[in-house]
Amino acid sequence: MLVLAFIFAVSLLQGGNAFYLPGLASVTYCSDSKNNENCKSDIMVYVNRLNTVENIVPYEYHDFDFCVPIKDVANSPTENLGQVVFGERIRPSLYELAFARNEACKTVCEKTYKTGDKSSLEKLTFLKRGVSLNYQHHWIVDNMPITWCYKVETGDKFCSIGFPVGCYVTKLGKRKDTCVTLADFKASDTYYLYNHVDIVVEYHRLSPEDWGQQHTGIGGRIVAARLTPRSIDNGDKSEADACGASLPVLGIPGSLEKEIKFKYTYSVEWRENDQIKWTSRWDYILESMPHTNIQWFSIMNSLVIVVFLSGMVAMIMLRTLHKDIARYNQMDSLEDAQEEFGWKLVHGDVFRPPRKGMFLTVLVGNGAQLFFMTLITLVFACLGFLSPANRGALMTCALVLYVCLGTPAGYVSARMYKTFGGEKWKSNVILTAFFCPGLVFGVFFLLNLVLWGYGSSAAIPFTTLLALLALWFGISVPLTFVGAYFGFRKRPIEHPTRTNQIPRQIPEQSLYTRPLPGIVMGGVLPFGCIFIQLFFILNSIWSHQTYYMFGFLFLVFIILIITCSEATILLCYFHLCAEDYHWWWRSFLTSGFTAIYFFFYCVHYFFTKLEMSGFLNTFLYFGYTTIIVFLFFIVTGSIGFFACFWFVSKIYSVVKVD
Repeated sequence: MLVLAFIFAVSLLQGGNAFYLPGLASVTYCSDSKNNENCKSDIMVYVNRLNTVENIVPYEYHDFDFCVPIKDVANSPTENLGQVVFGERIRPSLYELAFARNEACKTVCEKTYKTGDKSSLEKLTFLKRGVSLNYQHHWIVDNMPITWCYKVETGDKFCSIGFPVGCYVTKLGKRKDTCVTLADFKASDTYYLYNHVDIVVEYHRLSPEDWGQQHTGIGGRIVAARLTPRSIDNGDKSEADACGASLPVLGIPGSLEKEIKFKYTYSVEWRENDQIKWTSRWDYILESMPHTNIQWFSIMNSLVIVVFLSGMVAMIMLRTLHKDIARYNQMDSLEDAQEEFGWKLVHGDVFRPPRKGMFLTVLVGNGAQLFFMTLITLVFACLGFLSPANRGALMTCALVLYVCLGTPAGYVSARMYKTFGGEKWKSNVILTAFFCPGLVFGVFFLLNLVLWGYGSSAAIPFTTLLALLALWFGISVPLTFVGAYFGFRKRPIEHPTRTNQIPRQIPEQSLYTRPLPGIVMGGVLPFGCIFIQLFFILNSIWSHQTYYMFGFLFLVFIILIITCSEATILLCYFHLCAEDYHWWWRSFLTSGFTAIYFFFYCVHYFFTKLEMSGFLNTFLYFGYTTIIVFLFFIVTGSIGFFACFWFVSKIYSVVKVD
């Protein structure tokens, strides 16, 4: 099974570039659209929200005092549910591109900030705050990010999907962020604004066979868009001279003493590039992220752990258990059985229903729902449907799958609760449908209120919250009830042994067979298999980096399932050998404790990798982290629970019990 999963994942990794995204069609542009009906010459440049690694709170482009069209909402592209939840706000801009038409220097708008104008100073203060916190622009053309490519310390080229608003030199003269790249950025307590961009657009020219002999002009498809931001003090210059390389940089002092006037300008250069095909135009962005070698190292490290655990389980199943079962089945008298010890002696108590069984079934039911949601989402992602080019598709797919998979949650919870002999079926169904989703929604709504208060673009609109509630109450809850109905109609799962009326006394346990040490040890190996992958996932969430390695993620998820299952089975066997039959909750908590290590890693990541500070950032970071860790806890706990349930049922079903 492991080998097949590995081969399948590798084939997905190798075949990821063989085709482009299903459902996304190319757009043909031409220099003469009047005489060609099947192409466009005008190209819209869209702007997205601005974010930074120094602050969790993102803002819309229009919250800053940039060049903004008067009527932009009507022309904005329709955002899907995933984009809204992630806080993306895509709006049209005043930057205009025409296919194959170069622009030497074009003015977008002019800004003036006067010392006595309160409204003007408030806008300037907010802009300077964006500069000091290194907020990043995110521009889009032809559904591609306009990237800013630069060399890193190793000499390699890195292409970022955002570029900074500006840079800041502190009062002590320390040059922050991109201010270190130019010697002119040297005045203390000065905000240097990037008010000019040099845009270079590359296109793949269409051949006569593709373009058609009847068409006139140049036709092609955009394959790359890059820009270089510049700071130019051009307030008193004409449009023709506003972009000169000899002009001084635009520095805004910390305390404004005189009027500041400058222009936002841009230049455009079109280049023909027949080496890049439209289907592979994202490669130059993704290939600049040198993470592949680390990913393979992570996979090999995880496979070593899996092989170790598989060997341990195989040794127990083939040697220890085989000998035990053969010896127990050869017993002729009850006296011989009484002389034995170990997991055989608790056969009359091993399937005794646990305490708080209803709550356990609720968690397991929701875990099954989240597990299938994650698995199906990763399969779609590996097939290319949820690539970065398909904006918001990942979150949209996950939310839709979650609400549509309410039936497995209700069925699993009801079936297990009936197996435990529970009679409060109404409470079980209601808790399954509302407890876990309600807890997550409550925390999420609280965090959303904070973002509302700060006017952030990440705050989900009230209408979208109503839509999420409608999906929950209108689809997920009824499907959970349907699943619970079929689960309660089924007969309880039959155990291979009968449960004694009087519980067996558990002997005093040694340190390593007590519940807490076993639970703490159980999450170490599963976490060791995934912690490198967690680094890239956290980078994509908090450092705003593009995540595209879904083939690796799918393989790591399979490894996580195997390690959670095998680690839980091993510890469950050790506890049964110590005559401790309380395995129901322990199996859930053993693999679920992986989430606690995940939380500790998130704490380490916050203090060592991020540059955020302040109560707001800390509150939002750990609020969202709590949601993620809670969901991860439910999924991993359910994996261990079902693995241990299968293991216990299997070993006691092959033993003769008098």
